[in-house]
Amino acid sequence: MTPEIVSSPVALGLVVVAGYLLGSVPFGLVIARVFGLGDLRQIGSGNIGATNVLRTGNKLAAFLTLVLDSGKGAIAVLAARFLVGEDAAQFAGGAAFLGHLFPIILGFKGGKGVATYLGTLLALSFWVGLAACMTWLIVALVFRISSLSALVAALAAPALAYFLGYPTMVWLAGFLGVLIWWRHKDNILRLLNGTESKISFGK
Repeated sequence: MTPEIVSSPVALGLVVVAGYLLGSVPFGLVIARVFGLGDLRQIGSGNIGATNVLRTGNKLAAFLTLVLDSGKGAIAVLAARFLVGEDAAQFAGGAAFLGHLFPIILGFKGGKGVATYLGTLLALSFWVGLAACMTWLIVALVFRISSLSALVAALAAPALAYFLGYPTMVWLAGFLGVLIWWRHKDNILRLLNGTESKISFGK
């Protein structure tokens, strides 16, 4: 079930463009350079997200990247909801997510979208987003594998939206979740052969 489309095509088009451009800002790269950590694309997995920033050993930089990447989705949703309406909020959140995955300023080679996904869910519905975040955290604490946590949270989010009383979020949560699984295809292969790296909480 999707939200009723009541906003004008022009308004929806504008929030999509604005959301995409906001999502395209590579905060991981910016933070890494500000902290003198080098080009994040040449470190660890080469991903521009918070998990790869953490591989540099700088917890503050990783935390700031997490907040800013999740904030992209949340701000896009909240601004579109305030300025246009609830239907625009979903368009804006989805566009911010796509901007993070396929940023024009990086040749459409972006991150895996987990933080932006969770930020988008939190802004659309705090309870659905919180449940998805808790799912991520529980899996991370049990298995200490970031990618597995993301995959489980993305898989659970549509069901969480439905059972928590937000059926209009199911389609968006599912579509973005499929993209997260696709972006994690290499991680899935490593999970299957037992070579996926684990989170070191002691670092």
